[in-house]
Amino acid sequence: MANGGLGWDMAGERTQSAHRTDRSASSRGRSAGVAALAITGGILAGCASVADVAVDRCSAPPFDDTRLYLRGAMSGWTAVDEYAMRWDCDAYVVTTELQGAQDFKIADADWSGASTFAGPRGSEPEGAVIPTARPDQGGSDNLRYRFDGWSTLRLQFEDGRPVLTVAKAAPQVELLSDPRARSLRHDSRDVAYKAPFGPVVDGGEVKFGLDAPDAERATLVIDRRRLEGNQEVLAYDELERVPLVRGADGRWTGRHVFPTTGVYGYWFDVEIGGRHFVYQNNSAPIYWTRERGGNGLGVASDAPQDTETVRRFRMTVTSRDYAVPAWAQQAVWYYVFPERFRNGDASNDPKPGPNTFQNGSVEMHADWNARPFRPGSNDGSDNRGGNDFFGGDLAGITEKLDHIAALGTTALYMTPIFTAASNHKYDTGDYRNVDPAFGTNAEFERLTREAARRGIRVVVDVSFNHTGRDSLYFDRFAKHPGVGALEGGGVRTDSPYADWYRLDASQADPDDRYTGWTGARDLPELNEASPSFRSFAYGAPDSVTALWLDRGASGWRMDVAPWVPDDFWRGWRQAVKAKDPEAVTIAETWFDSSKYFLGDTFDGTMNYIFRDTALNIASGSDVAGAYRNIELMRELYPAQAWRASMNLLSTHDTARSLWLLGDHGDDPAATALAGRRYRLAVLMQVAWPGAPTVFYGDEVGVTGGEDPDNRRNFPWADTGGDPDMTTYTEMRKLIALRRQHPVLALGELGAPLYTDAHVVVAPRTLQDRVALVAVNNSDAERTVQIDLPPTLRGRSYTDALTGQRLEAGPTIQLRLPPLFGAVLVSDGA
Repeated sequence: MANGGLGWDMAGERTQSAHRTDRSASSRGRSAGVAALAITGGILAGCASVADVAVDRCSAPPFDDTRLYLRGAMSGWTAVDEYAMRWDCDAYVVTTELQGAQDFKIADADWSGASTFAGPRGSEPEGAVIPTARPDQGGSDNLRYRFDGWSTLRLQFEDGRPVLTVAKAAPQVELLSDPRARSLRHDSRDVAYKAPFGPVVDGGEVKFGLDAPDAERATLVIDRRRLEGNQEVLAYDELERVPLVRGADGRWTGRHVFPTTGVYGYWFDVEIGGRHFVYQNNSAPIYWTRERGGNGLGVASDAPQDTETVRRFRMTVTSRDYAVPAWAQQAVWYYVFPERFRNGDASNDPKPGPNTFQNGSVEMHADWNARPFRPGSNDGSDNRGGNDFFGGDLAGITEKLDHIAALGTTALYMTPIFTAASNHKYDTGDYRNVDPAFGTNAEFERLTREAARRGIRVVVDVSFNHTGRDSLYFDRFAKHPGVGALEGGGVRTDSPYADWYRLDASQADPDDRYTGWTGARDLPELNEASPSFRSFAYGAPDSVTALWLDRGASGWRMDVAPWVPDDFWRGWRQAVKAKDPEAVTIAETWFDSSKYFLGDTFDGTMNYIFRDTALNIASGSDVAGAYRNIELMRELYPAQAWRASMNLLSTHDTARSLWLLGDHGDDPAATALAGRRYRLAVLMQVAWPGAPTVFYGDEVGVTGGEDPDNRRNFPWADTGGDPDMTTYTEMRKLIALRRQHPVLALGELGAPLYTDAHVVVAPRTLQDRVALVAVNNSDAERTVQIDLPPTLRGRSYTDALTGQRLEAGPTIQLRLPPLFGAVLVSDGA
C-alpha cells in the first residue's frame, strides 16, 4: 500500500497517484512573475510582489486564519511549515525548491473538505495551469506538476473556482551579515572534510573538517535524529558540542566516536567578528523526504534564533553485526499483483452474491482483458472499490513460472495472498490462510517448491498495522465464528482480540468506535503494543511470521512500515532471523530509509527514491539535479542494504512507468517514445546498485494510469491479449547483464565522473574489476570526455551493450546513443 495520504477507494484502500513525467508548456502566472522571497521564522516562504495588483483586487483570505499547505511527496503528506502557503492580496502563495514530477494536494492541517484542493478525476495539467477542484467539485486525484527548481505556486479563486498556477522563481539565497562567512566550507562526501566516507558502525570514530580561515572559534554540533511515523515527527536531540582545533592552513578539525546506532545530524557553529554563523546542509529536496538537504557541499548562513530550523548533515551509524542475506543482494525481482496475473483455476473464482464482500457483493469480470472498474467513472460498476475480480490466483502464477524465470528473475514478490474481502488483500481477514479465491495453503507450498526448482525465492506481503473490518479478529459485520473485537458493531471486551484494537464504546456510530488507518474505516488500526498481538504476529512458535516461513516463504515485505513502532520491528526481525537467517526483510518506505538500515529492523526497502530518479531522468529531467538523490543514498545507505533494496519503476500503488513516460495507448508515436524512455530507466535498474524489480506486465508493454488502472491484467496471448514480445526480449538482454557481470550487482558505486543536464557517468568497482555506467536522456547522441582517476586508467573496456572495445588512458571518450547509455566493463569484469 502507498506511503502517502491521498484518498481512498470505496473499499478503503489508500491509493497513491503516480508522478507526471510529461514536460510542462510555458508558464502562465501573474504578469510580473515572482518579484521577491521572504524568510519567516527561518523557513523559506514565497512572497510575490503585489505592485502589479490593483489595490481593489486585494481581498481577505477566504479561510480566515486557517493555513493551507502543499501536502504531498515533498512533505511526506503532512502539514509542515516549509510548505505553508501565505495569503498575498488575492492568492495563497508559496515559493519553494522542487525537482522532477511531484504529486500533491493543497489542504489545511486537518484535510477539511472545504479547504482541500485536488485534481478532478482524470484531469491533466495544462502547461503551468493545474486543474484544481474541491472534493465536492470532483477533486479526488492528486495534483501533478514537473518542477525544475525554485517555483512559486499561487492558488487563486475566479468566481469561486480555484485556479492553481506555477511560475519559475529566483533561487533563495541564505542570509549572511558578514561576507567573511562565505569562506566557510565542508563537503560531507569529501574525505578531506569527513572520513571515513559513508555509514560507520557503532563505536566508529569520524574525523570532521571545516574550512573557516576567518573564524575565531568553530564548534561541531552532534545531534541524534528522532523520526516517527510517516515523517510526522522529525526532530533532533543535541548530544555533544565538539570544539574544533585550528590548523596552520586555516582548517578546523575534530573527532567524534559514535557509540550507538542511529541516524545522526551534525552542523557547525562558527564565530566570526563576534557574530555567530551556522554551516549547515544545503536545501536540496530529496524525493518523498520531508527533511531537506542532499548532503555534500553545505551552505553558510546567519545563526537562526531557533536551532530546530538548522538543516543537519545526516550520517548513518549501523550495528557492526548487521548482516543482509547474500542472495538478496544479487536478486532480480518479479513483482505480482496476484488477482491480475493469471487465472489458473476457474473453480475458485469469486462469485457475485450476498455477503461476499463485507456487507455487499463482489463483481466478476467476464472478459480477462477488460479494464478494472473505477468507482465513480460510470463504467457500469457498482461504485464500490476493491470488489471487482478477474480470477487471478496462485495456480496461475505457478503455471507461468517459466515465463518469470526466463526473464532472468530470481525472486518473486506477491502482494498479500491471505484471506481478505478485497481484490488487493491489504484488508487482512485471516493471517493464517490463503484466500479461497487465490487457492489453498497447499497451493502456496507447491508454488514455493516449483519456484525453487527454477532458482526463484518467494517473498510474501502483509500489514501488521491494520486488519480489515471484515476480519475474524474485528468482525464488524458478524460474519465469522467466534467473537470479534467489534462483533456486529458492538465493542466486545470478552473477545480474545479486544486489546488488538483501540476501541471507544461511547460512540453512537459503530464505525466511530475505532480508528481506521489514515481515516479509512475499512482498515481498523492495530494496537501493536498488545502482548497478545505481538505473540500472534511473531512471538509464538506458531506465529504468523514463523508459519509462512515454514510453508516455504523466503522472507517478508512489510506494508506501511513507518506506521508500526520501531520496537515492534526490532522484536519481529529477531524472530525472523532466529527462524531463518537467510530470510529477507523488506520495508515499504518511500522516503530516505536510513533509519531502517541500522541492523535491527530491515534488510532493504522498496526504493521509491531510485524509482523517481530513474523515471525523472528517463523523462527528460535535469540529470545532475535528479542524480543528487542517488548520491544521498550512496552516502547514507549501507552498501548491503542498498543492494538488497527493490529498485522499482512501476508498482501497484503508482501509475505504470510507460504511462508516466507518455504511453496512454492512443498515440503510436508517443507509445514508441515511451518505450525508448522506459528502456533507459531499465538500464539504470540494471547498472546501478539495488535489486532490479519488474512489475508484472511491464516487460510486455502494459501501461495504465492511477489505481486501479495500473492494475490491469497481464495480456496473455491465449486469453486474447497482445503482449509486446519485443520489449520482453530487450528486457531479458538487459537483465542478463547482471548475471554476466557481477560488478553490476555487487560493485561499489563511486562518485560520478561526469554529470550535466543530460548525462551521468559513474564507476562501479568490485575488487580489481571495474565498470563505467552511463546514461544519456537527450534525444541526440552525446560525446563526452571523461577524466579518469588513476585506478581506472590503463584498462581495456568493452561496452557490454554493443561489444565495442575502448582503451583508457588518463581520459576516455564515450559516445552515448540518444535516450540510452553504455555499460563499459574492464577485462575480467
